[in-house]
Amino acid sequence: MRAAGIDQAKEGIQVKEEYGQKKSKGRYRLSKTELQFWIIVAVPLLYILLYCYVPMGGIILAFKDYSIRKGIWGSEWVGLRYFRQFLTSPSSLNVIKNTLILGIYSLVVTFPLPIVLAIMLNEMRSLKYKKFIQMVTYAPYFISTVVFVGMLMQLFSQRTGIVNVLLKKIGMDPVNFLGNSSCFRSLYVWSGLWQGAGYSSIMYIAALAGVDPQLQEAAIIDGASKMQRIWHVDLPEIRPTIVTCLIFSCAGAIAIGFDKVYLMQNSLNANVSEVIATFVYKVGLVNSDIGFSTAAGLFQSLVSFLILVTANKICRKLLDIGLW
Repeated sequence: MRAAGIDQAKEGIQVKEEYGQKKSKGRYRLSKTELQFWIIVAVPLLYILLYCYVPMGGIILAFKDYSIRKGIWGSEWVGLRYFRQFLTSPSSLNVIKNTLILGIYSLVVTFPLPIVLAIMLNEMRSLKYKKFIQMVTYAPYFISTVVFVGMLMQLFSQRTGIVNVLLKKIGMDPVNFLGNSSCFRSLYVWSGLWQGAGYSSIMYIAALAGVDPQLQEAAIIDGASKMQRIWHVDLPEIRPTIVTCLIFSCAGAIAIGFDKVYLMQNSLNANVSEVIATFVYKVGLVNSDIGFSTAAGLFQSLVSFLILVTANKICRKLLDIGLW
């Protein structure tokens, strides 16, 4: 009896060991679904790693008098010299001013209107017209910046642009929209709204879809009008989404993109269209002053980060909503 019990115990231990080995082997074996997921995720992760994190090592150039002959590590340390030079240069101050004005203008115009568009689409009952409006407003976002600016040139050209042709038809003089410094900011901002309003409204539409229908029904029973339901039900329910997008938009106000500004820029509007991004390109790549341009770009990134932290702190204090 005792020998039989010992044999059964040994068999049980052996079975457990075999099961444990199979389990440990299966623990590190990815299923087909998991493997497909990691293959899909690997591409954007690799892109972010190569083009966002690896270039951060170049920040050191902002503190060095970079020379191609000496290399990065052999170049002389200059400390904060380029930052002082950037902040005291008259041309740099104009660049900072242009960047802030264009960024604040873009924020004021392009942030609230996608919310309005999302509410309008949410209240629209005709599925046919709703899909049509969504298609019309979403489509411009997927047009490349080069093609989009080319369309603007065709529309607002002083000689052959459709807008100026219509102005001539009604007896008005043609306007050089693309060469007029007073028109550049409005053209940049409102064309940006045209291109991105539909895409920016997707997040708000998704948030509105999550609003509890019982709240709407209770408001209707209480006799609330449609505007009252939007103001007292919809907007409070999507407030976390609005605040989160506002924080990111505030941080991006100073981070004006390079491509669209550079394509719309010319000698006639350069006094208002020269922003930090185009300034960094011209100083760094055209004039080969790598250290100075890196310092200017790093300054822009630091200011954007400070704005992000400040906006988050204000929203957290006033609305008890924030990123962290």
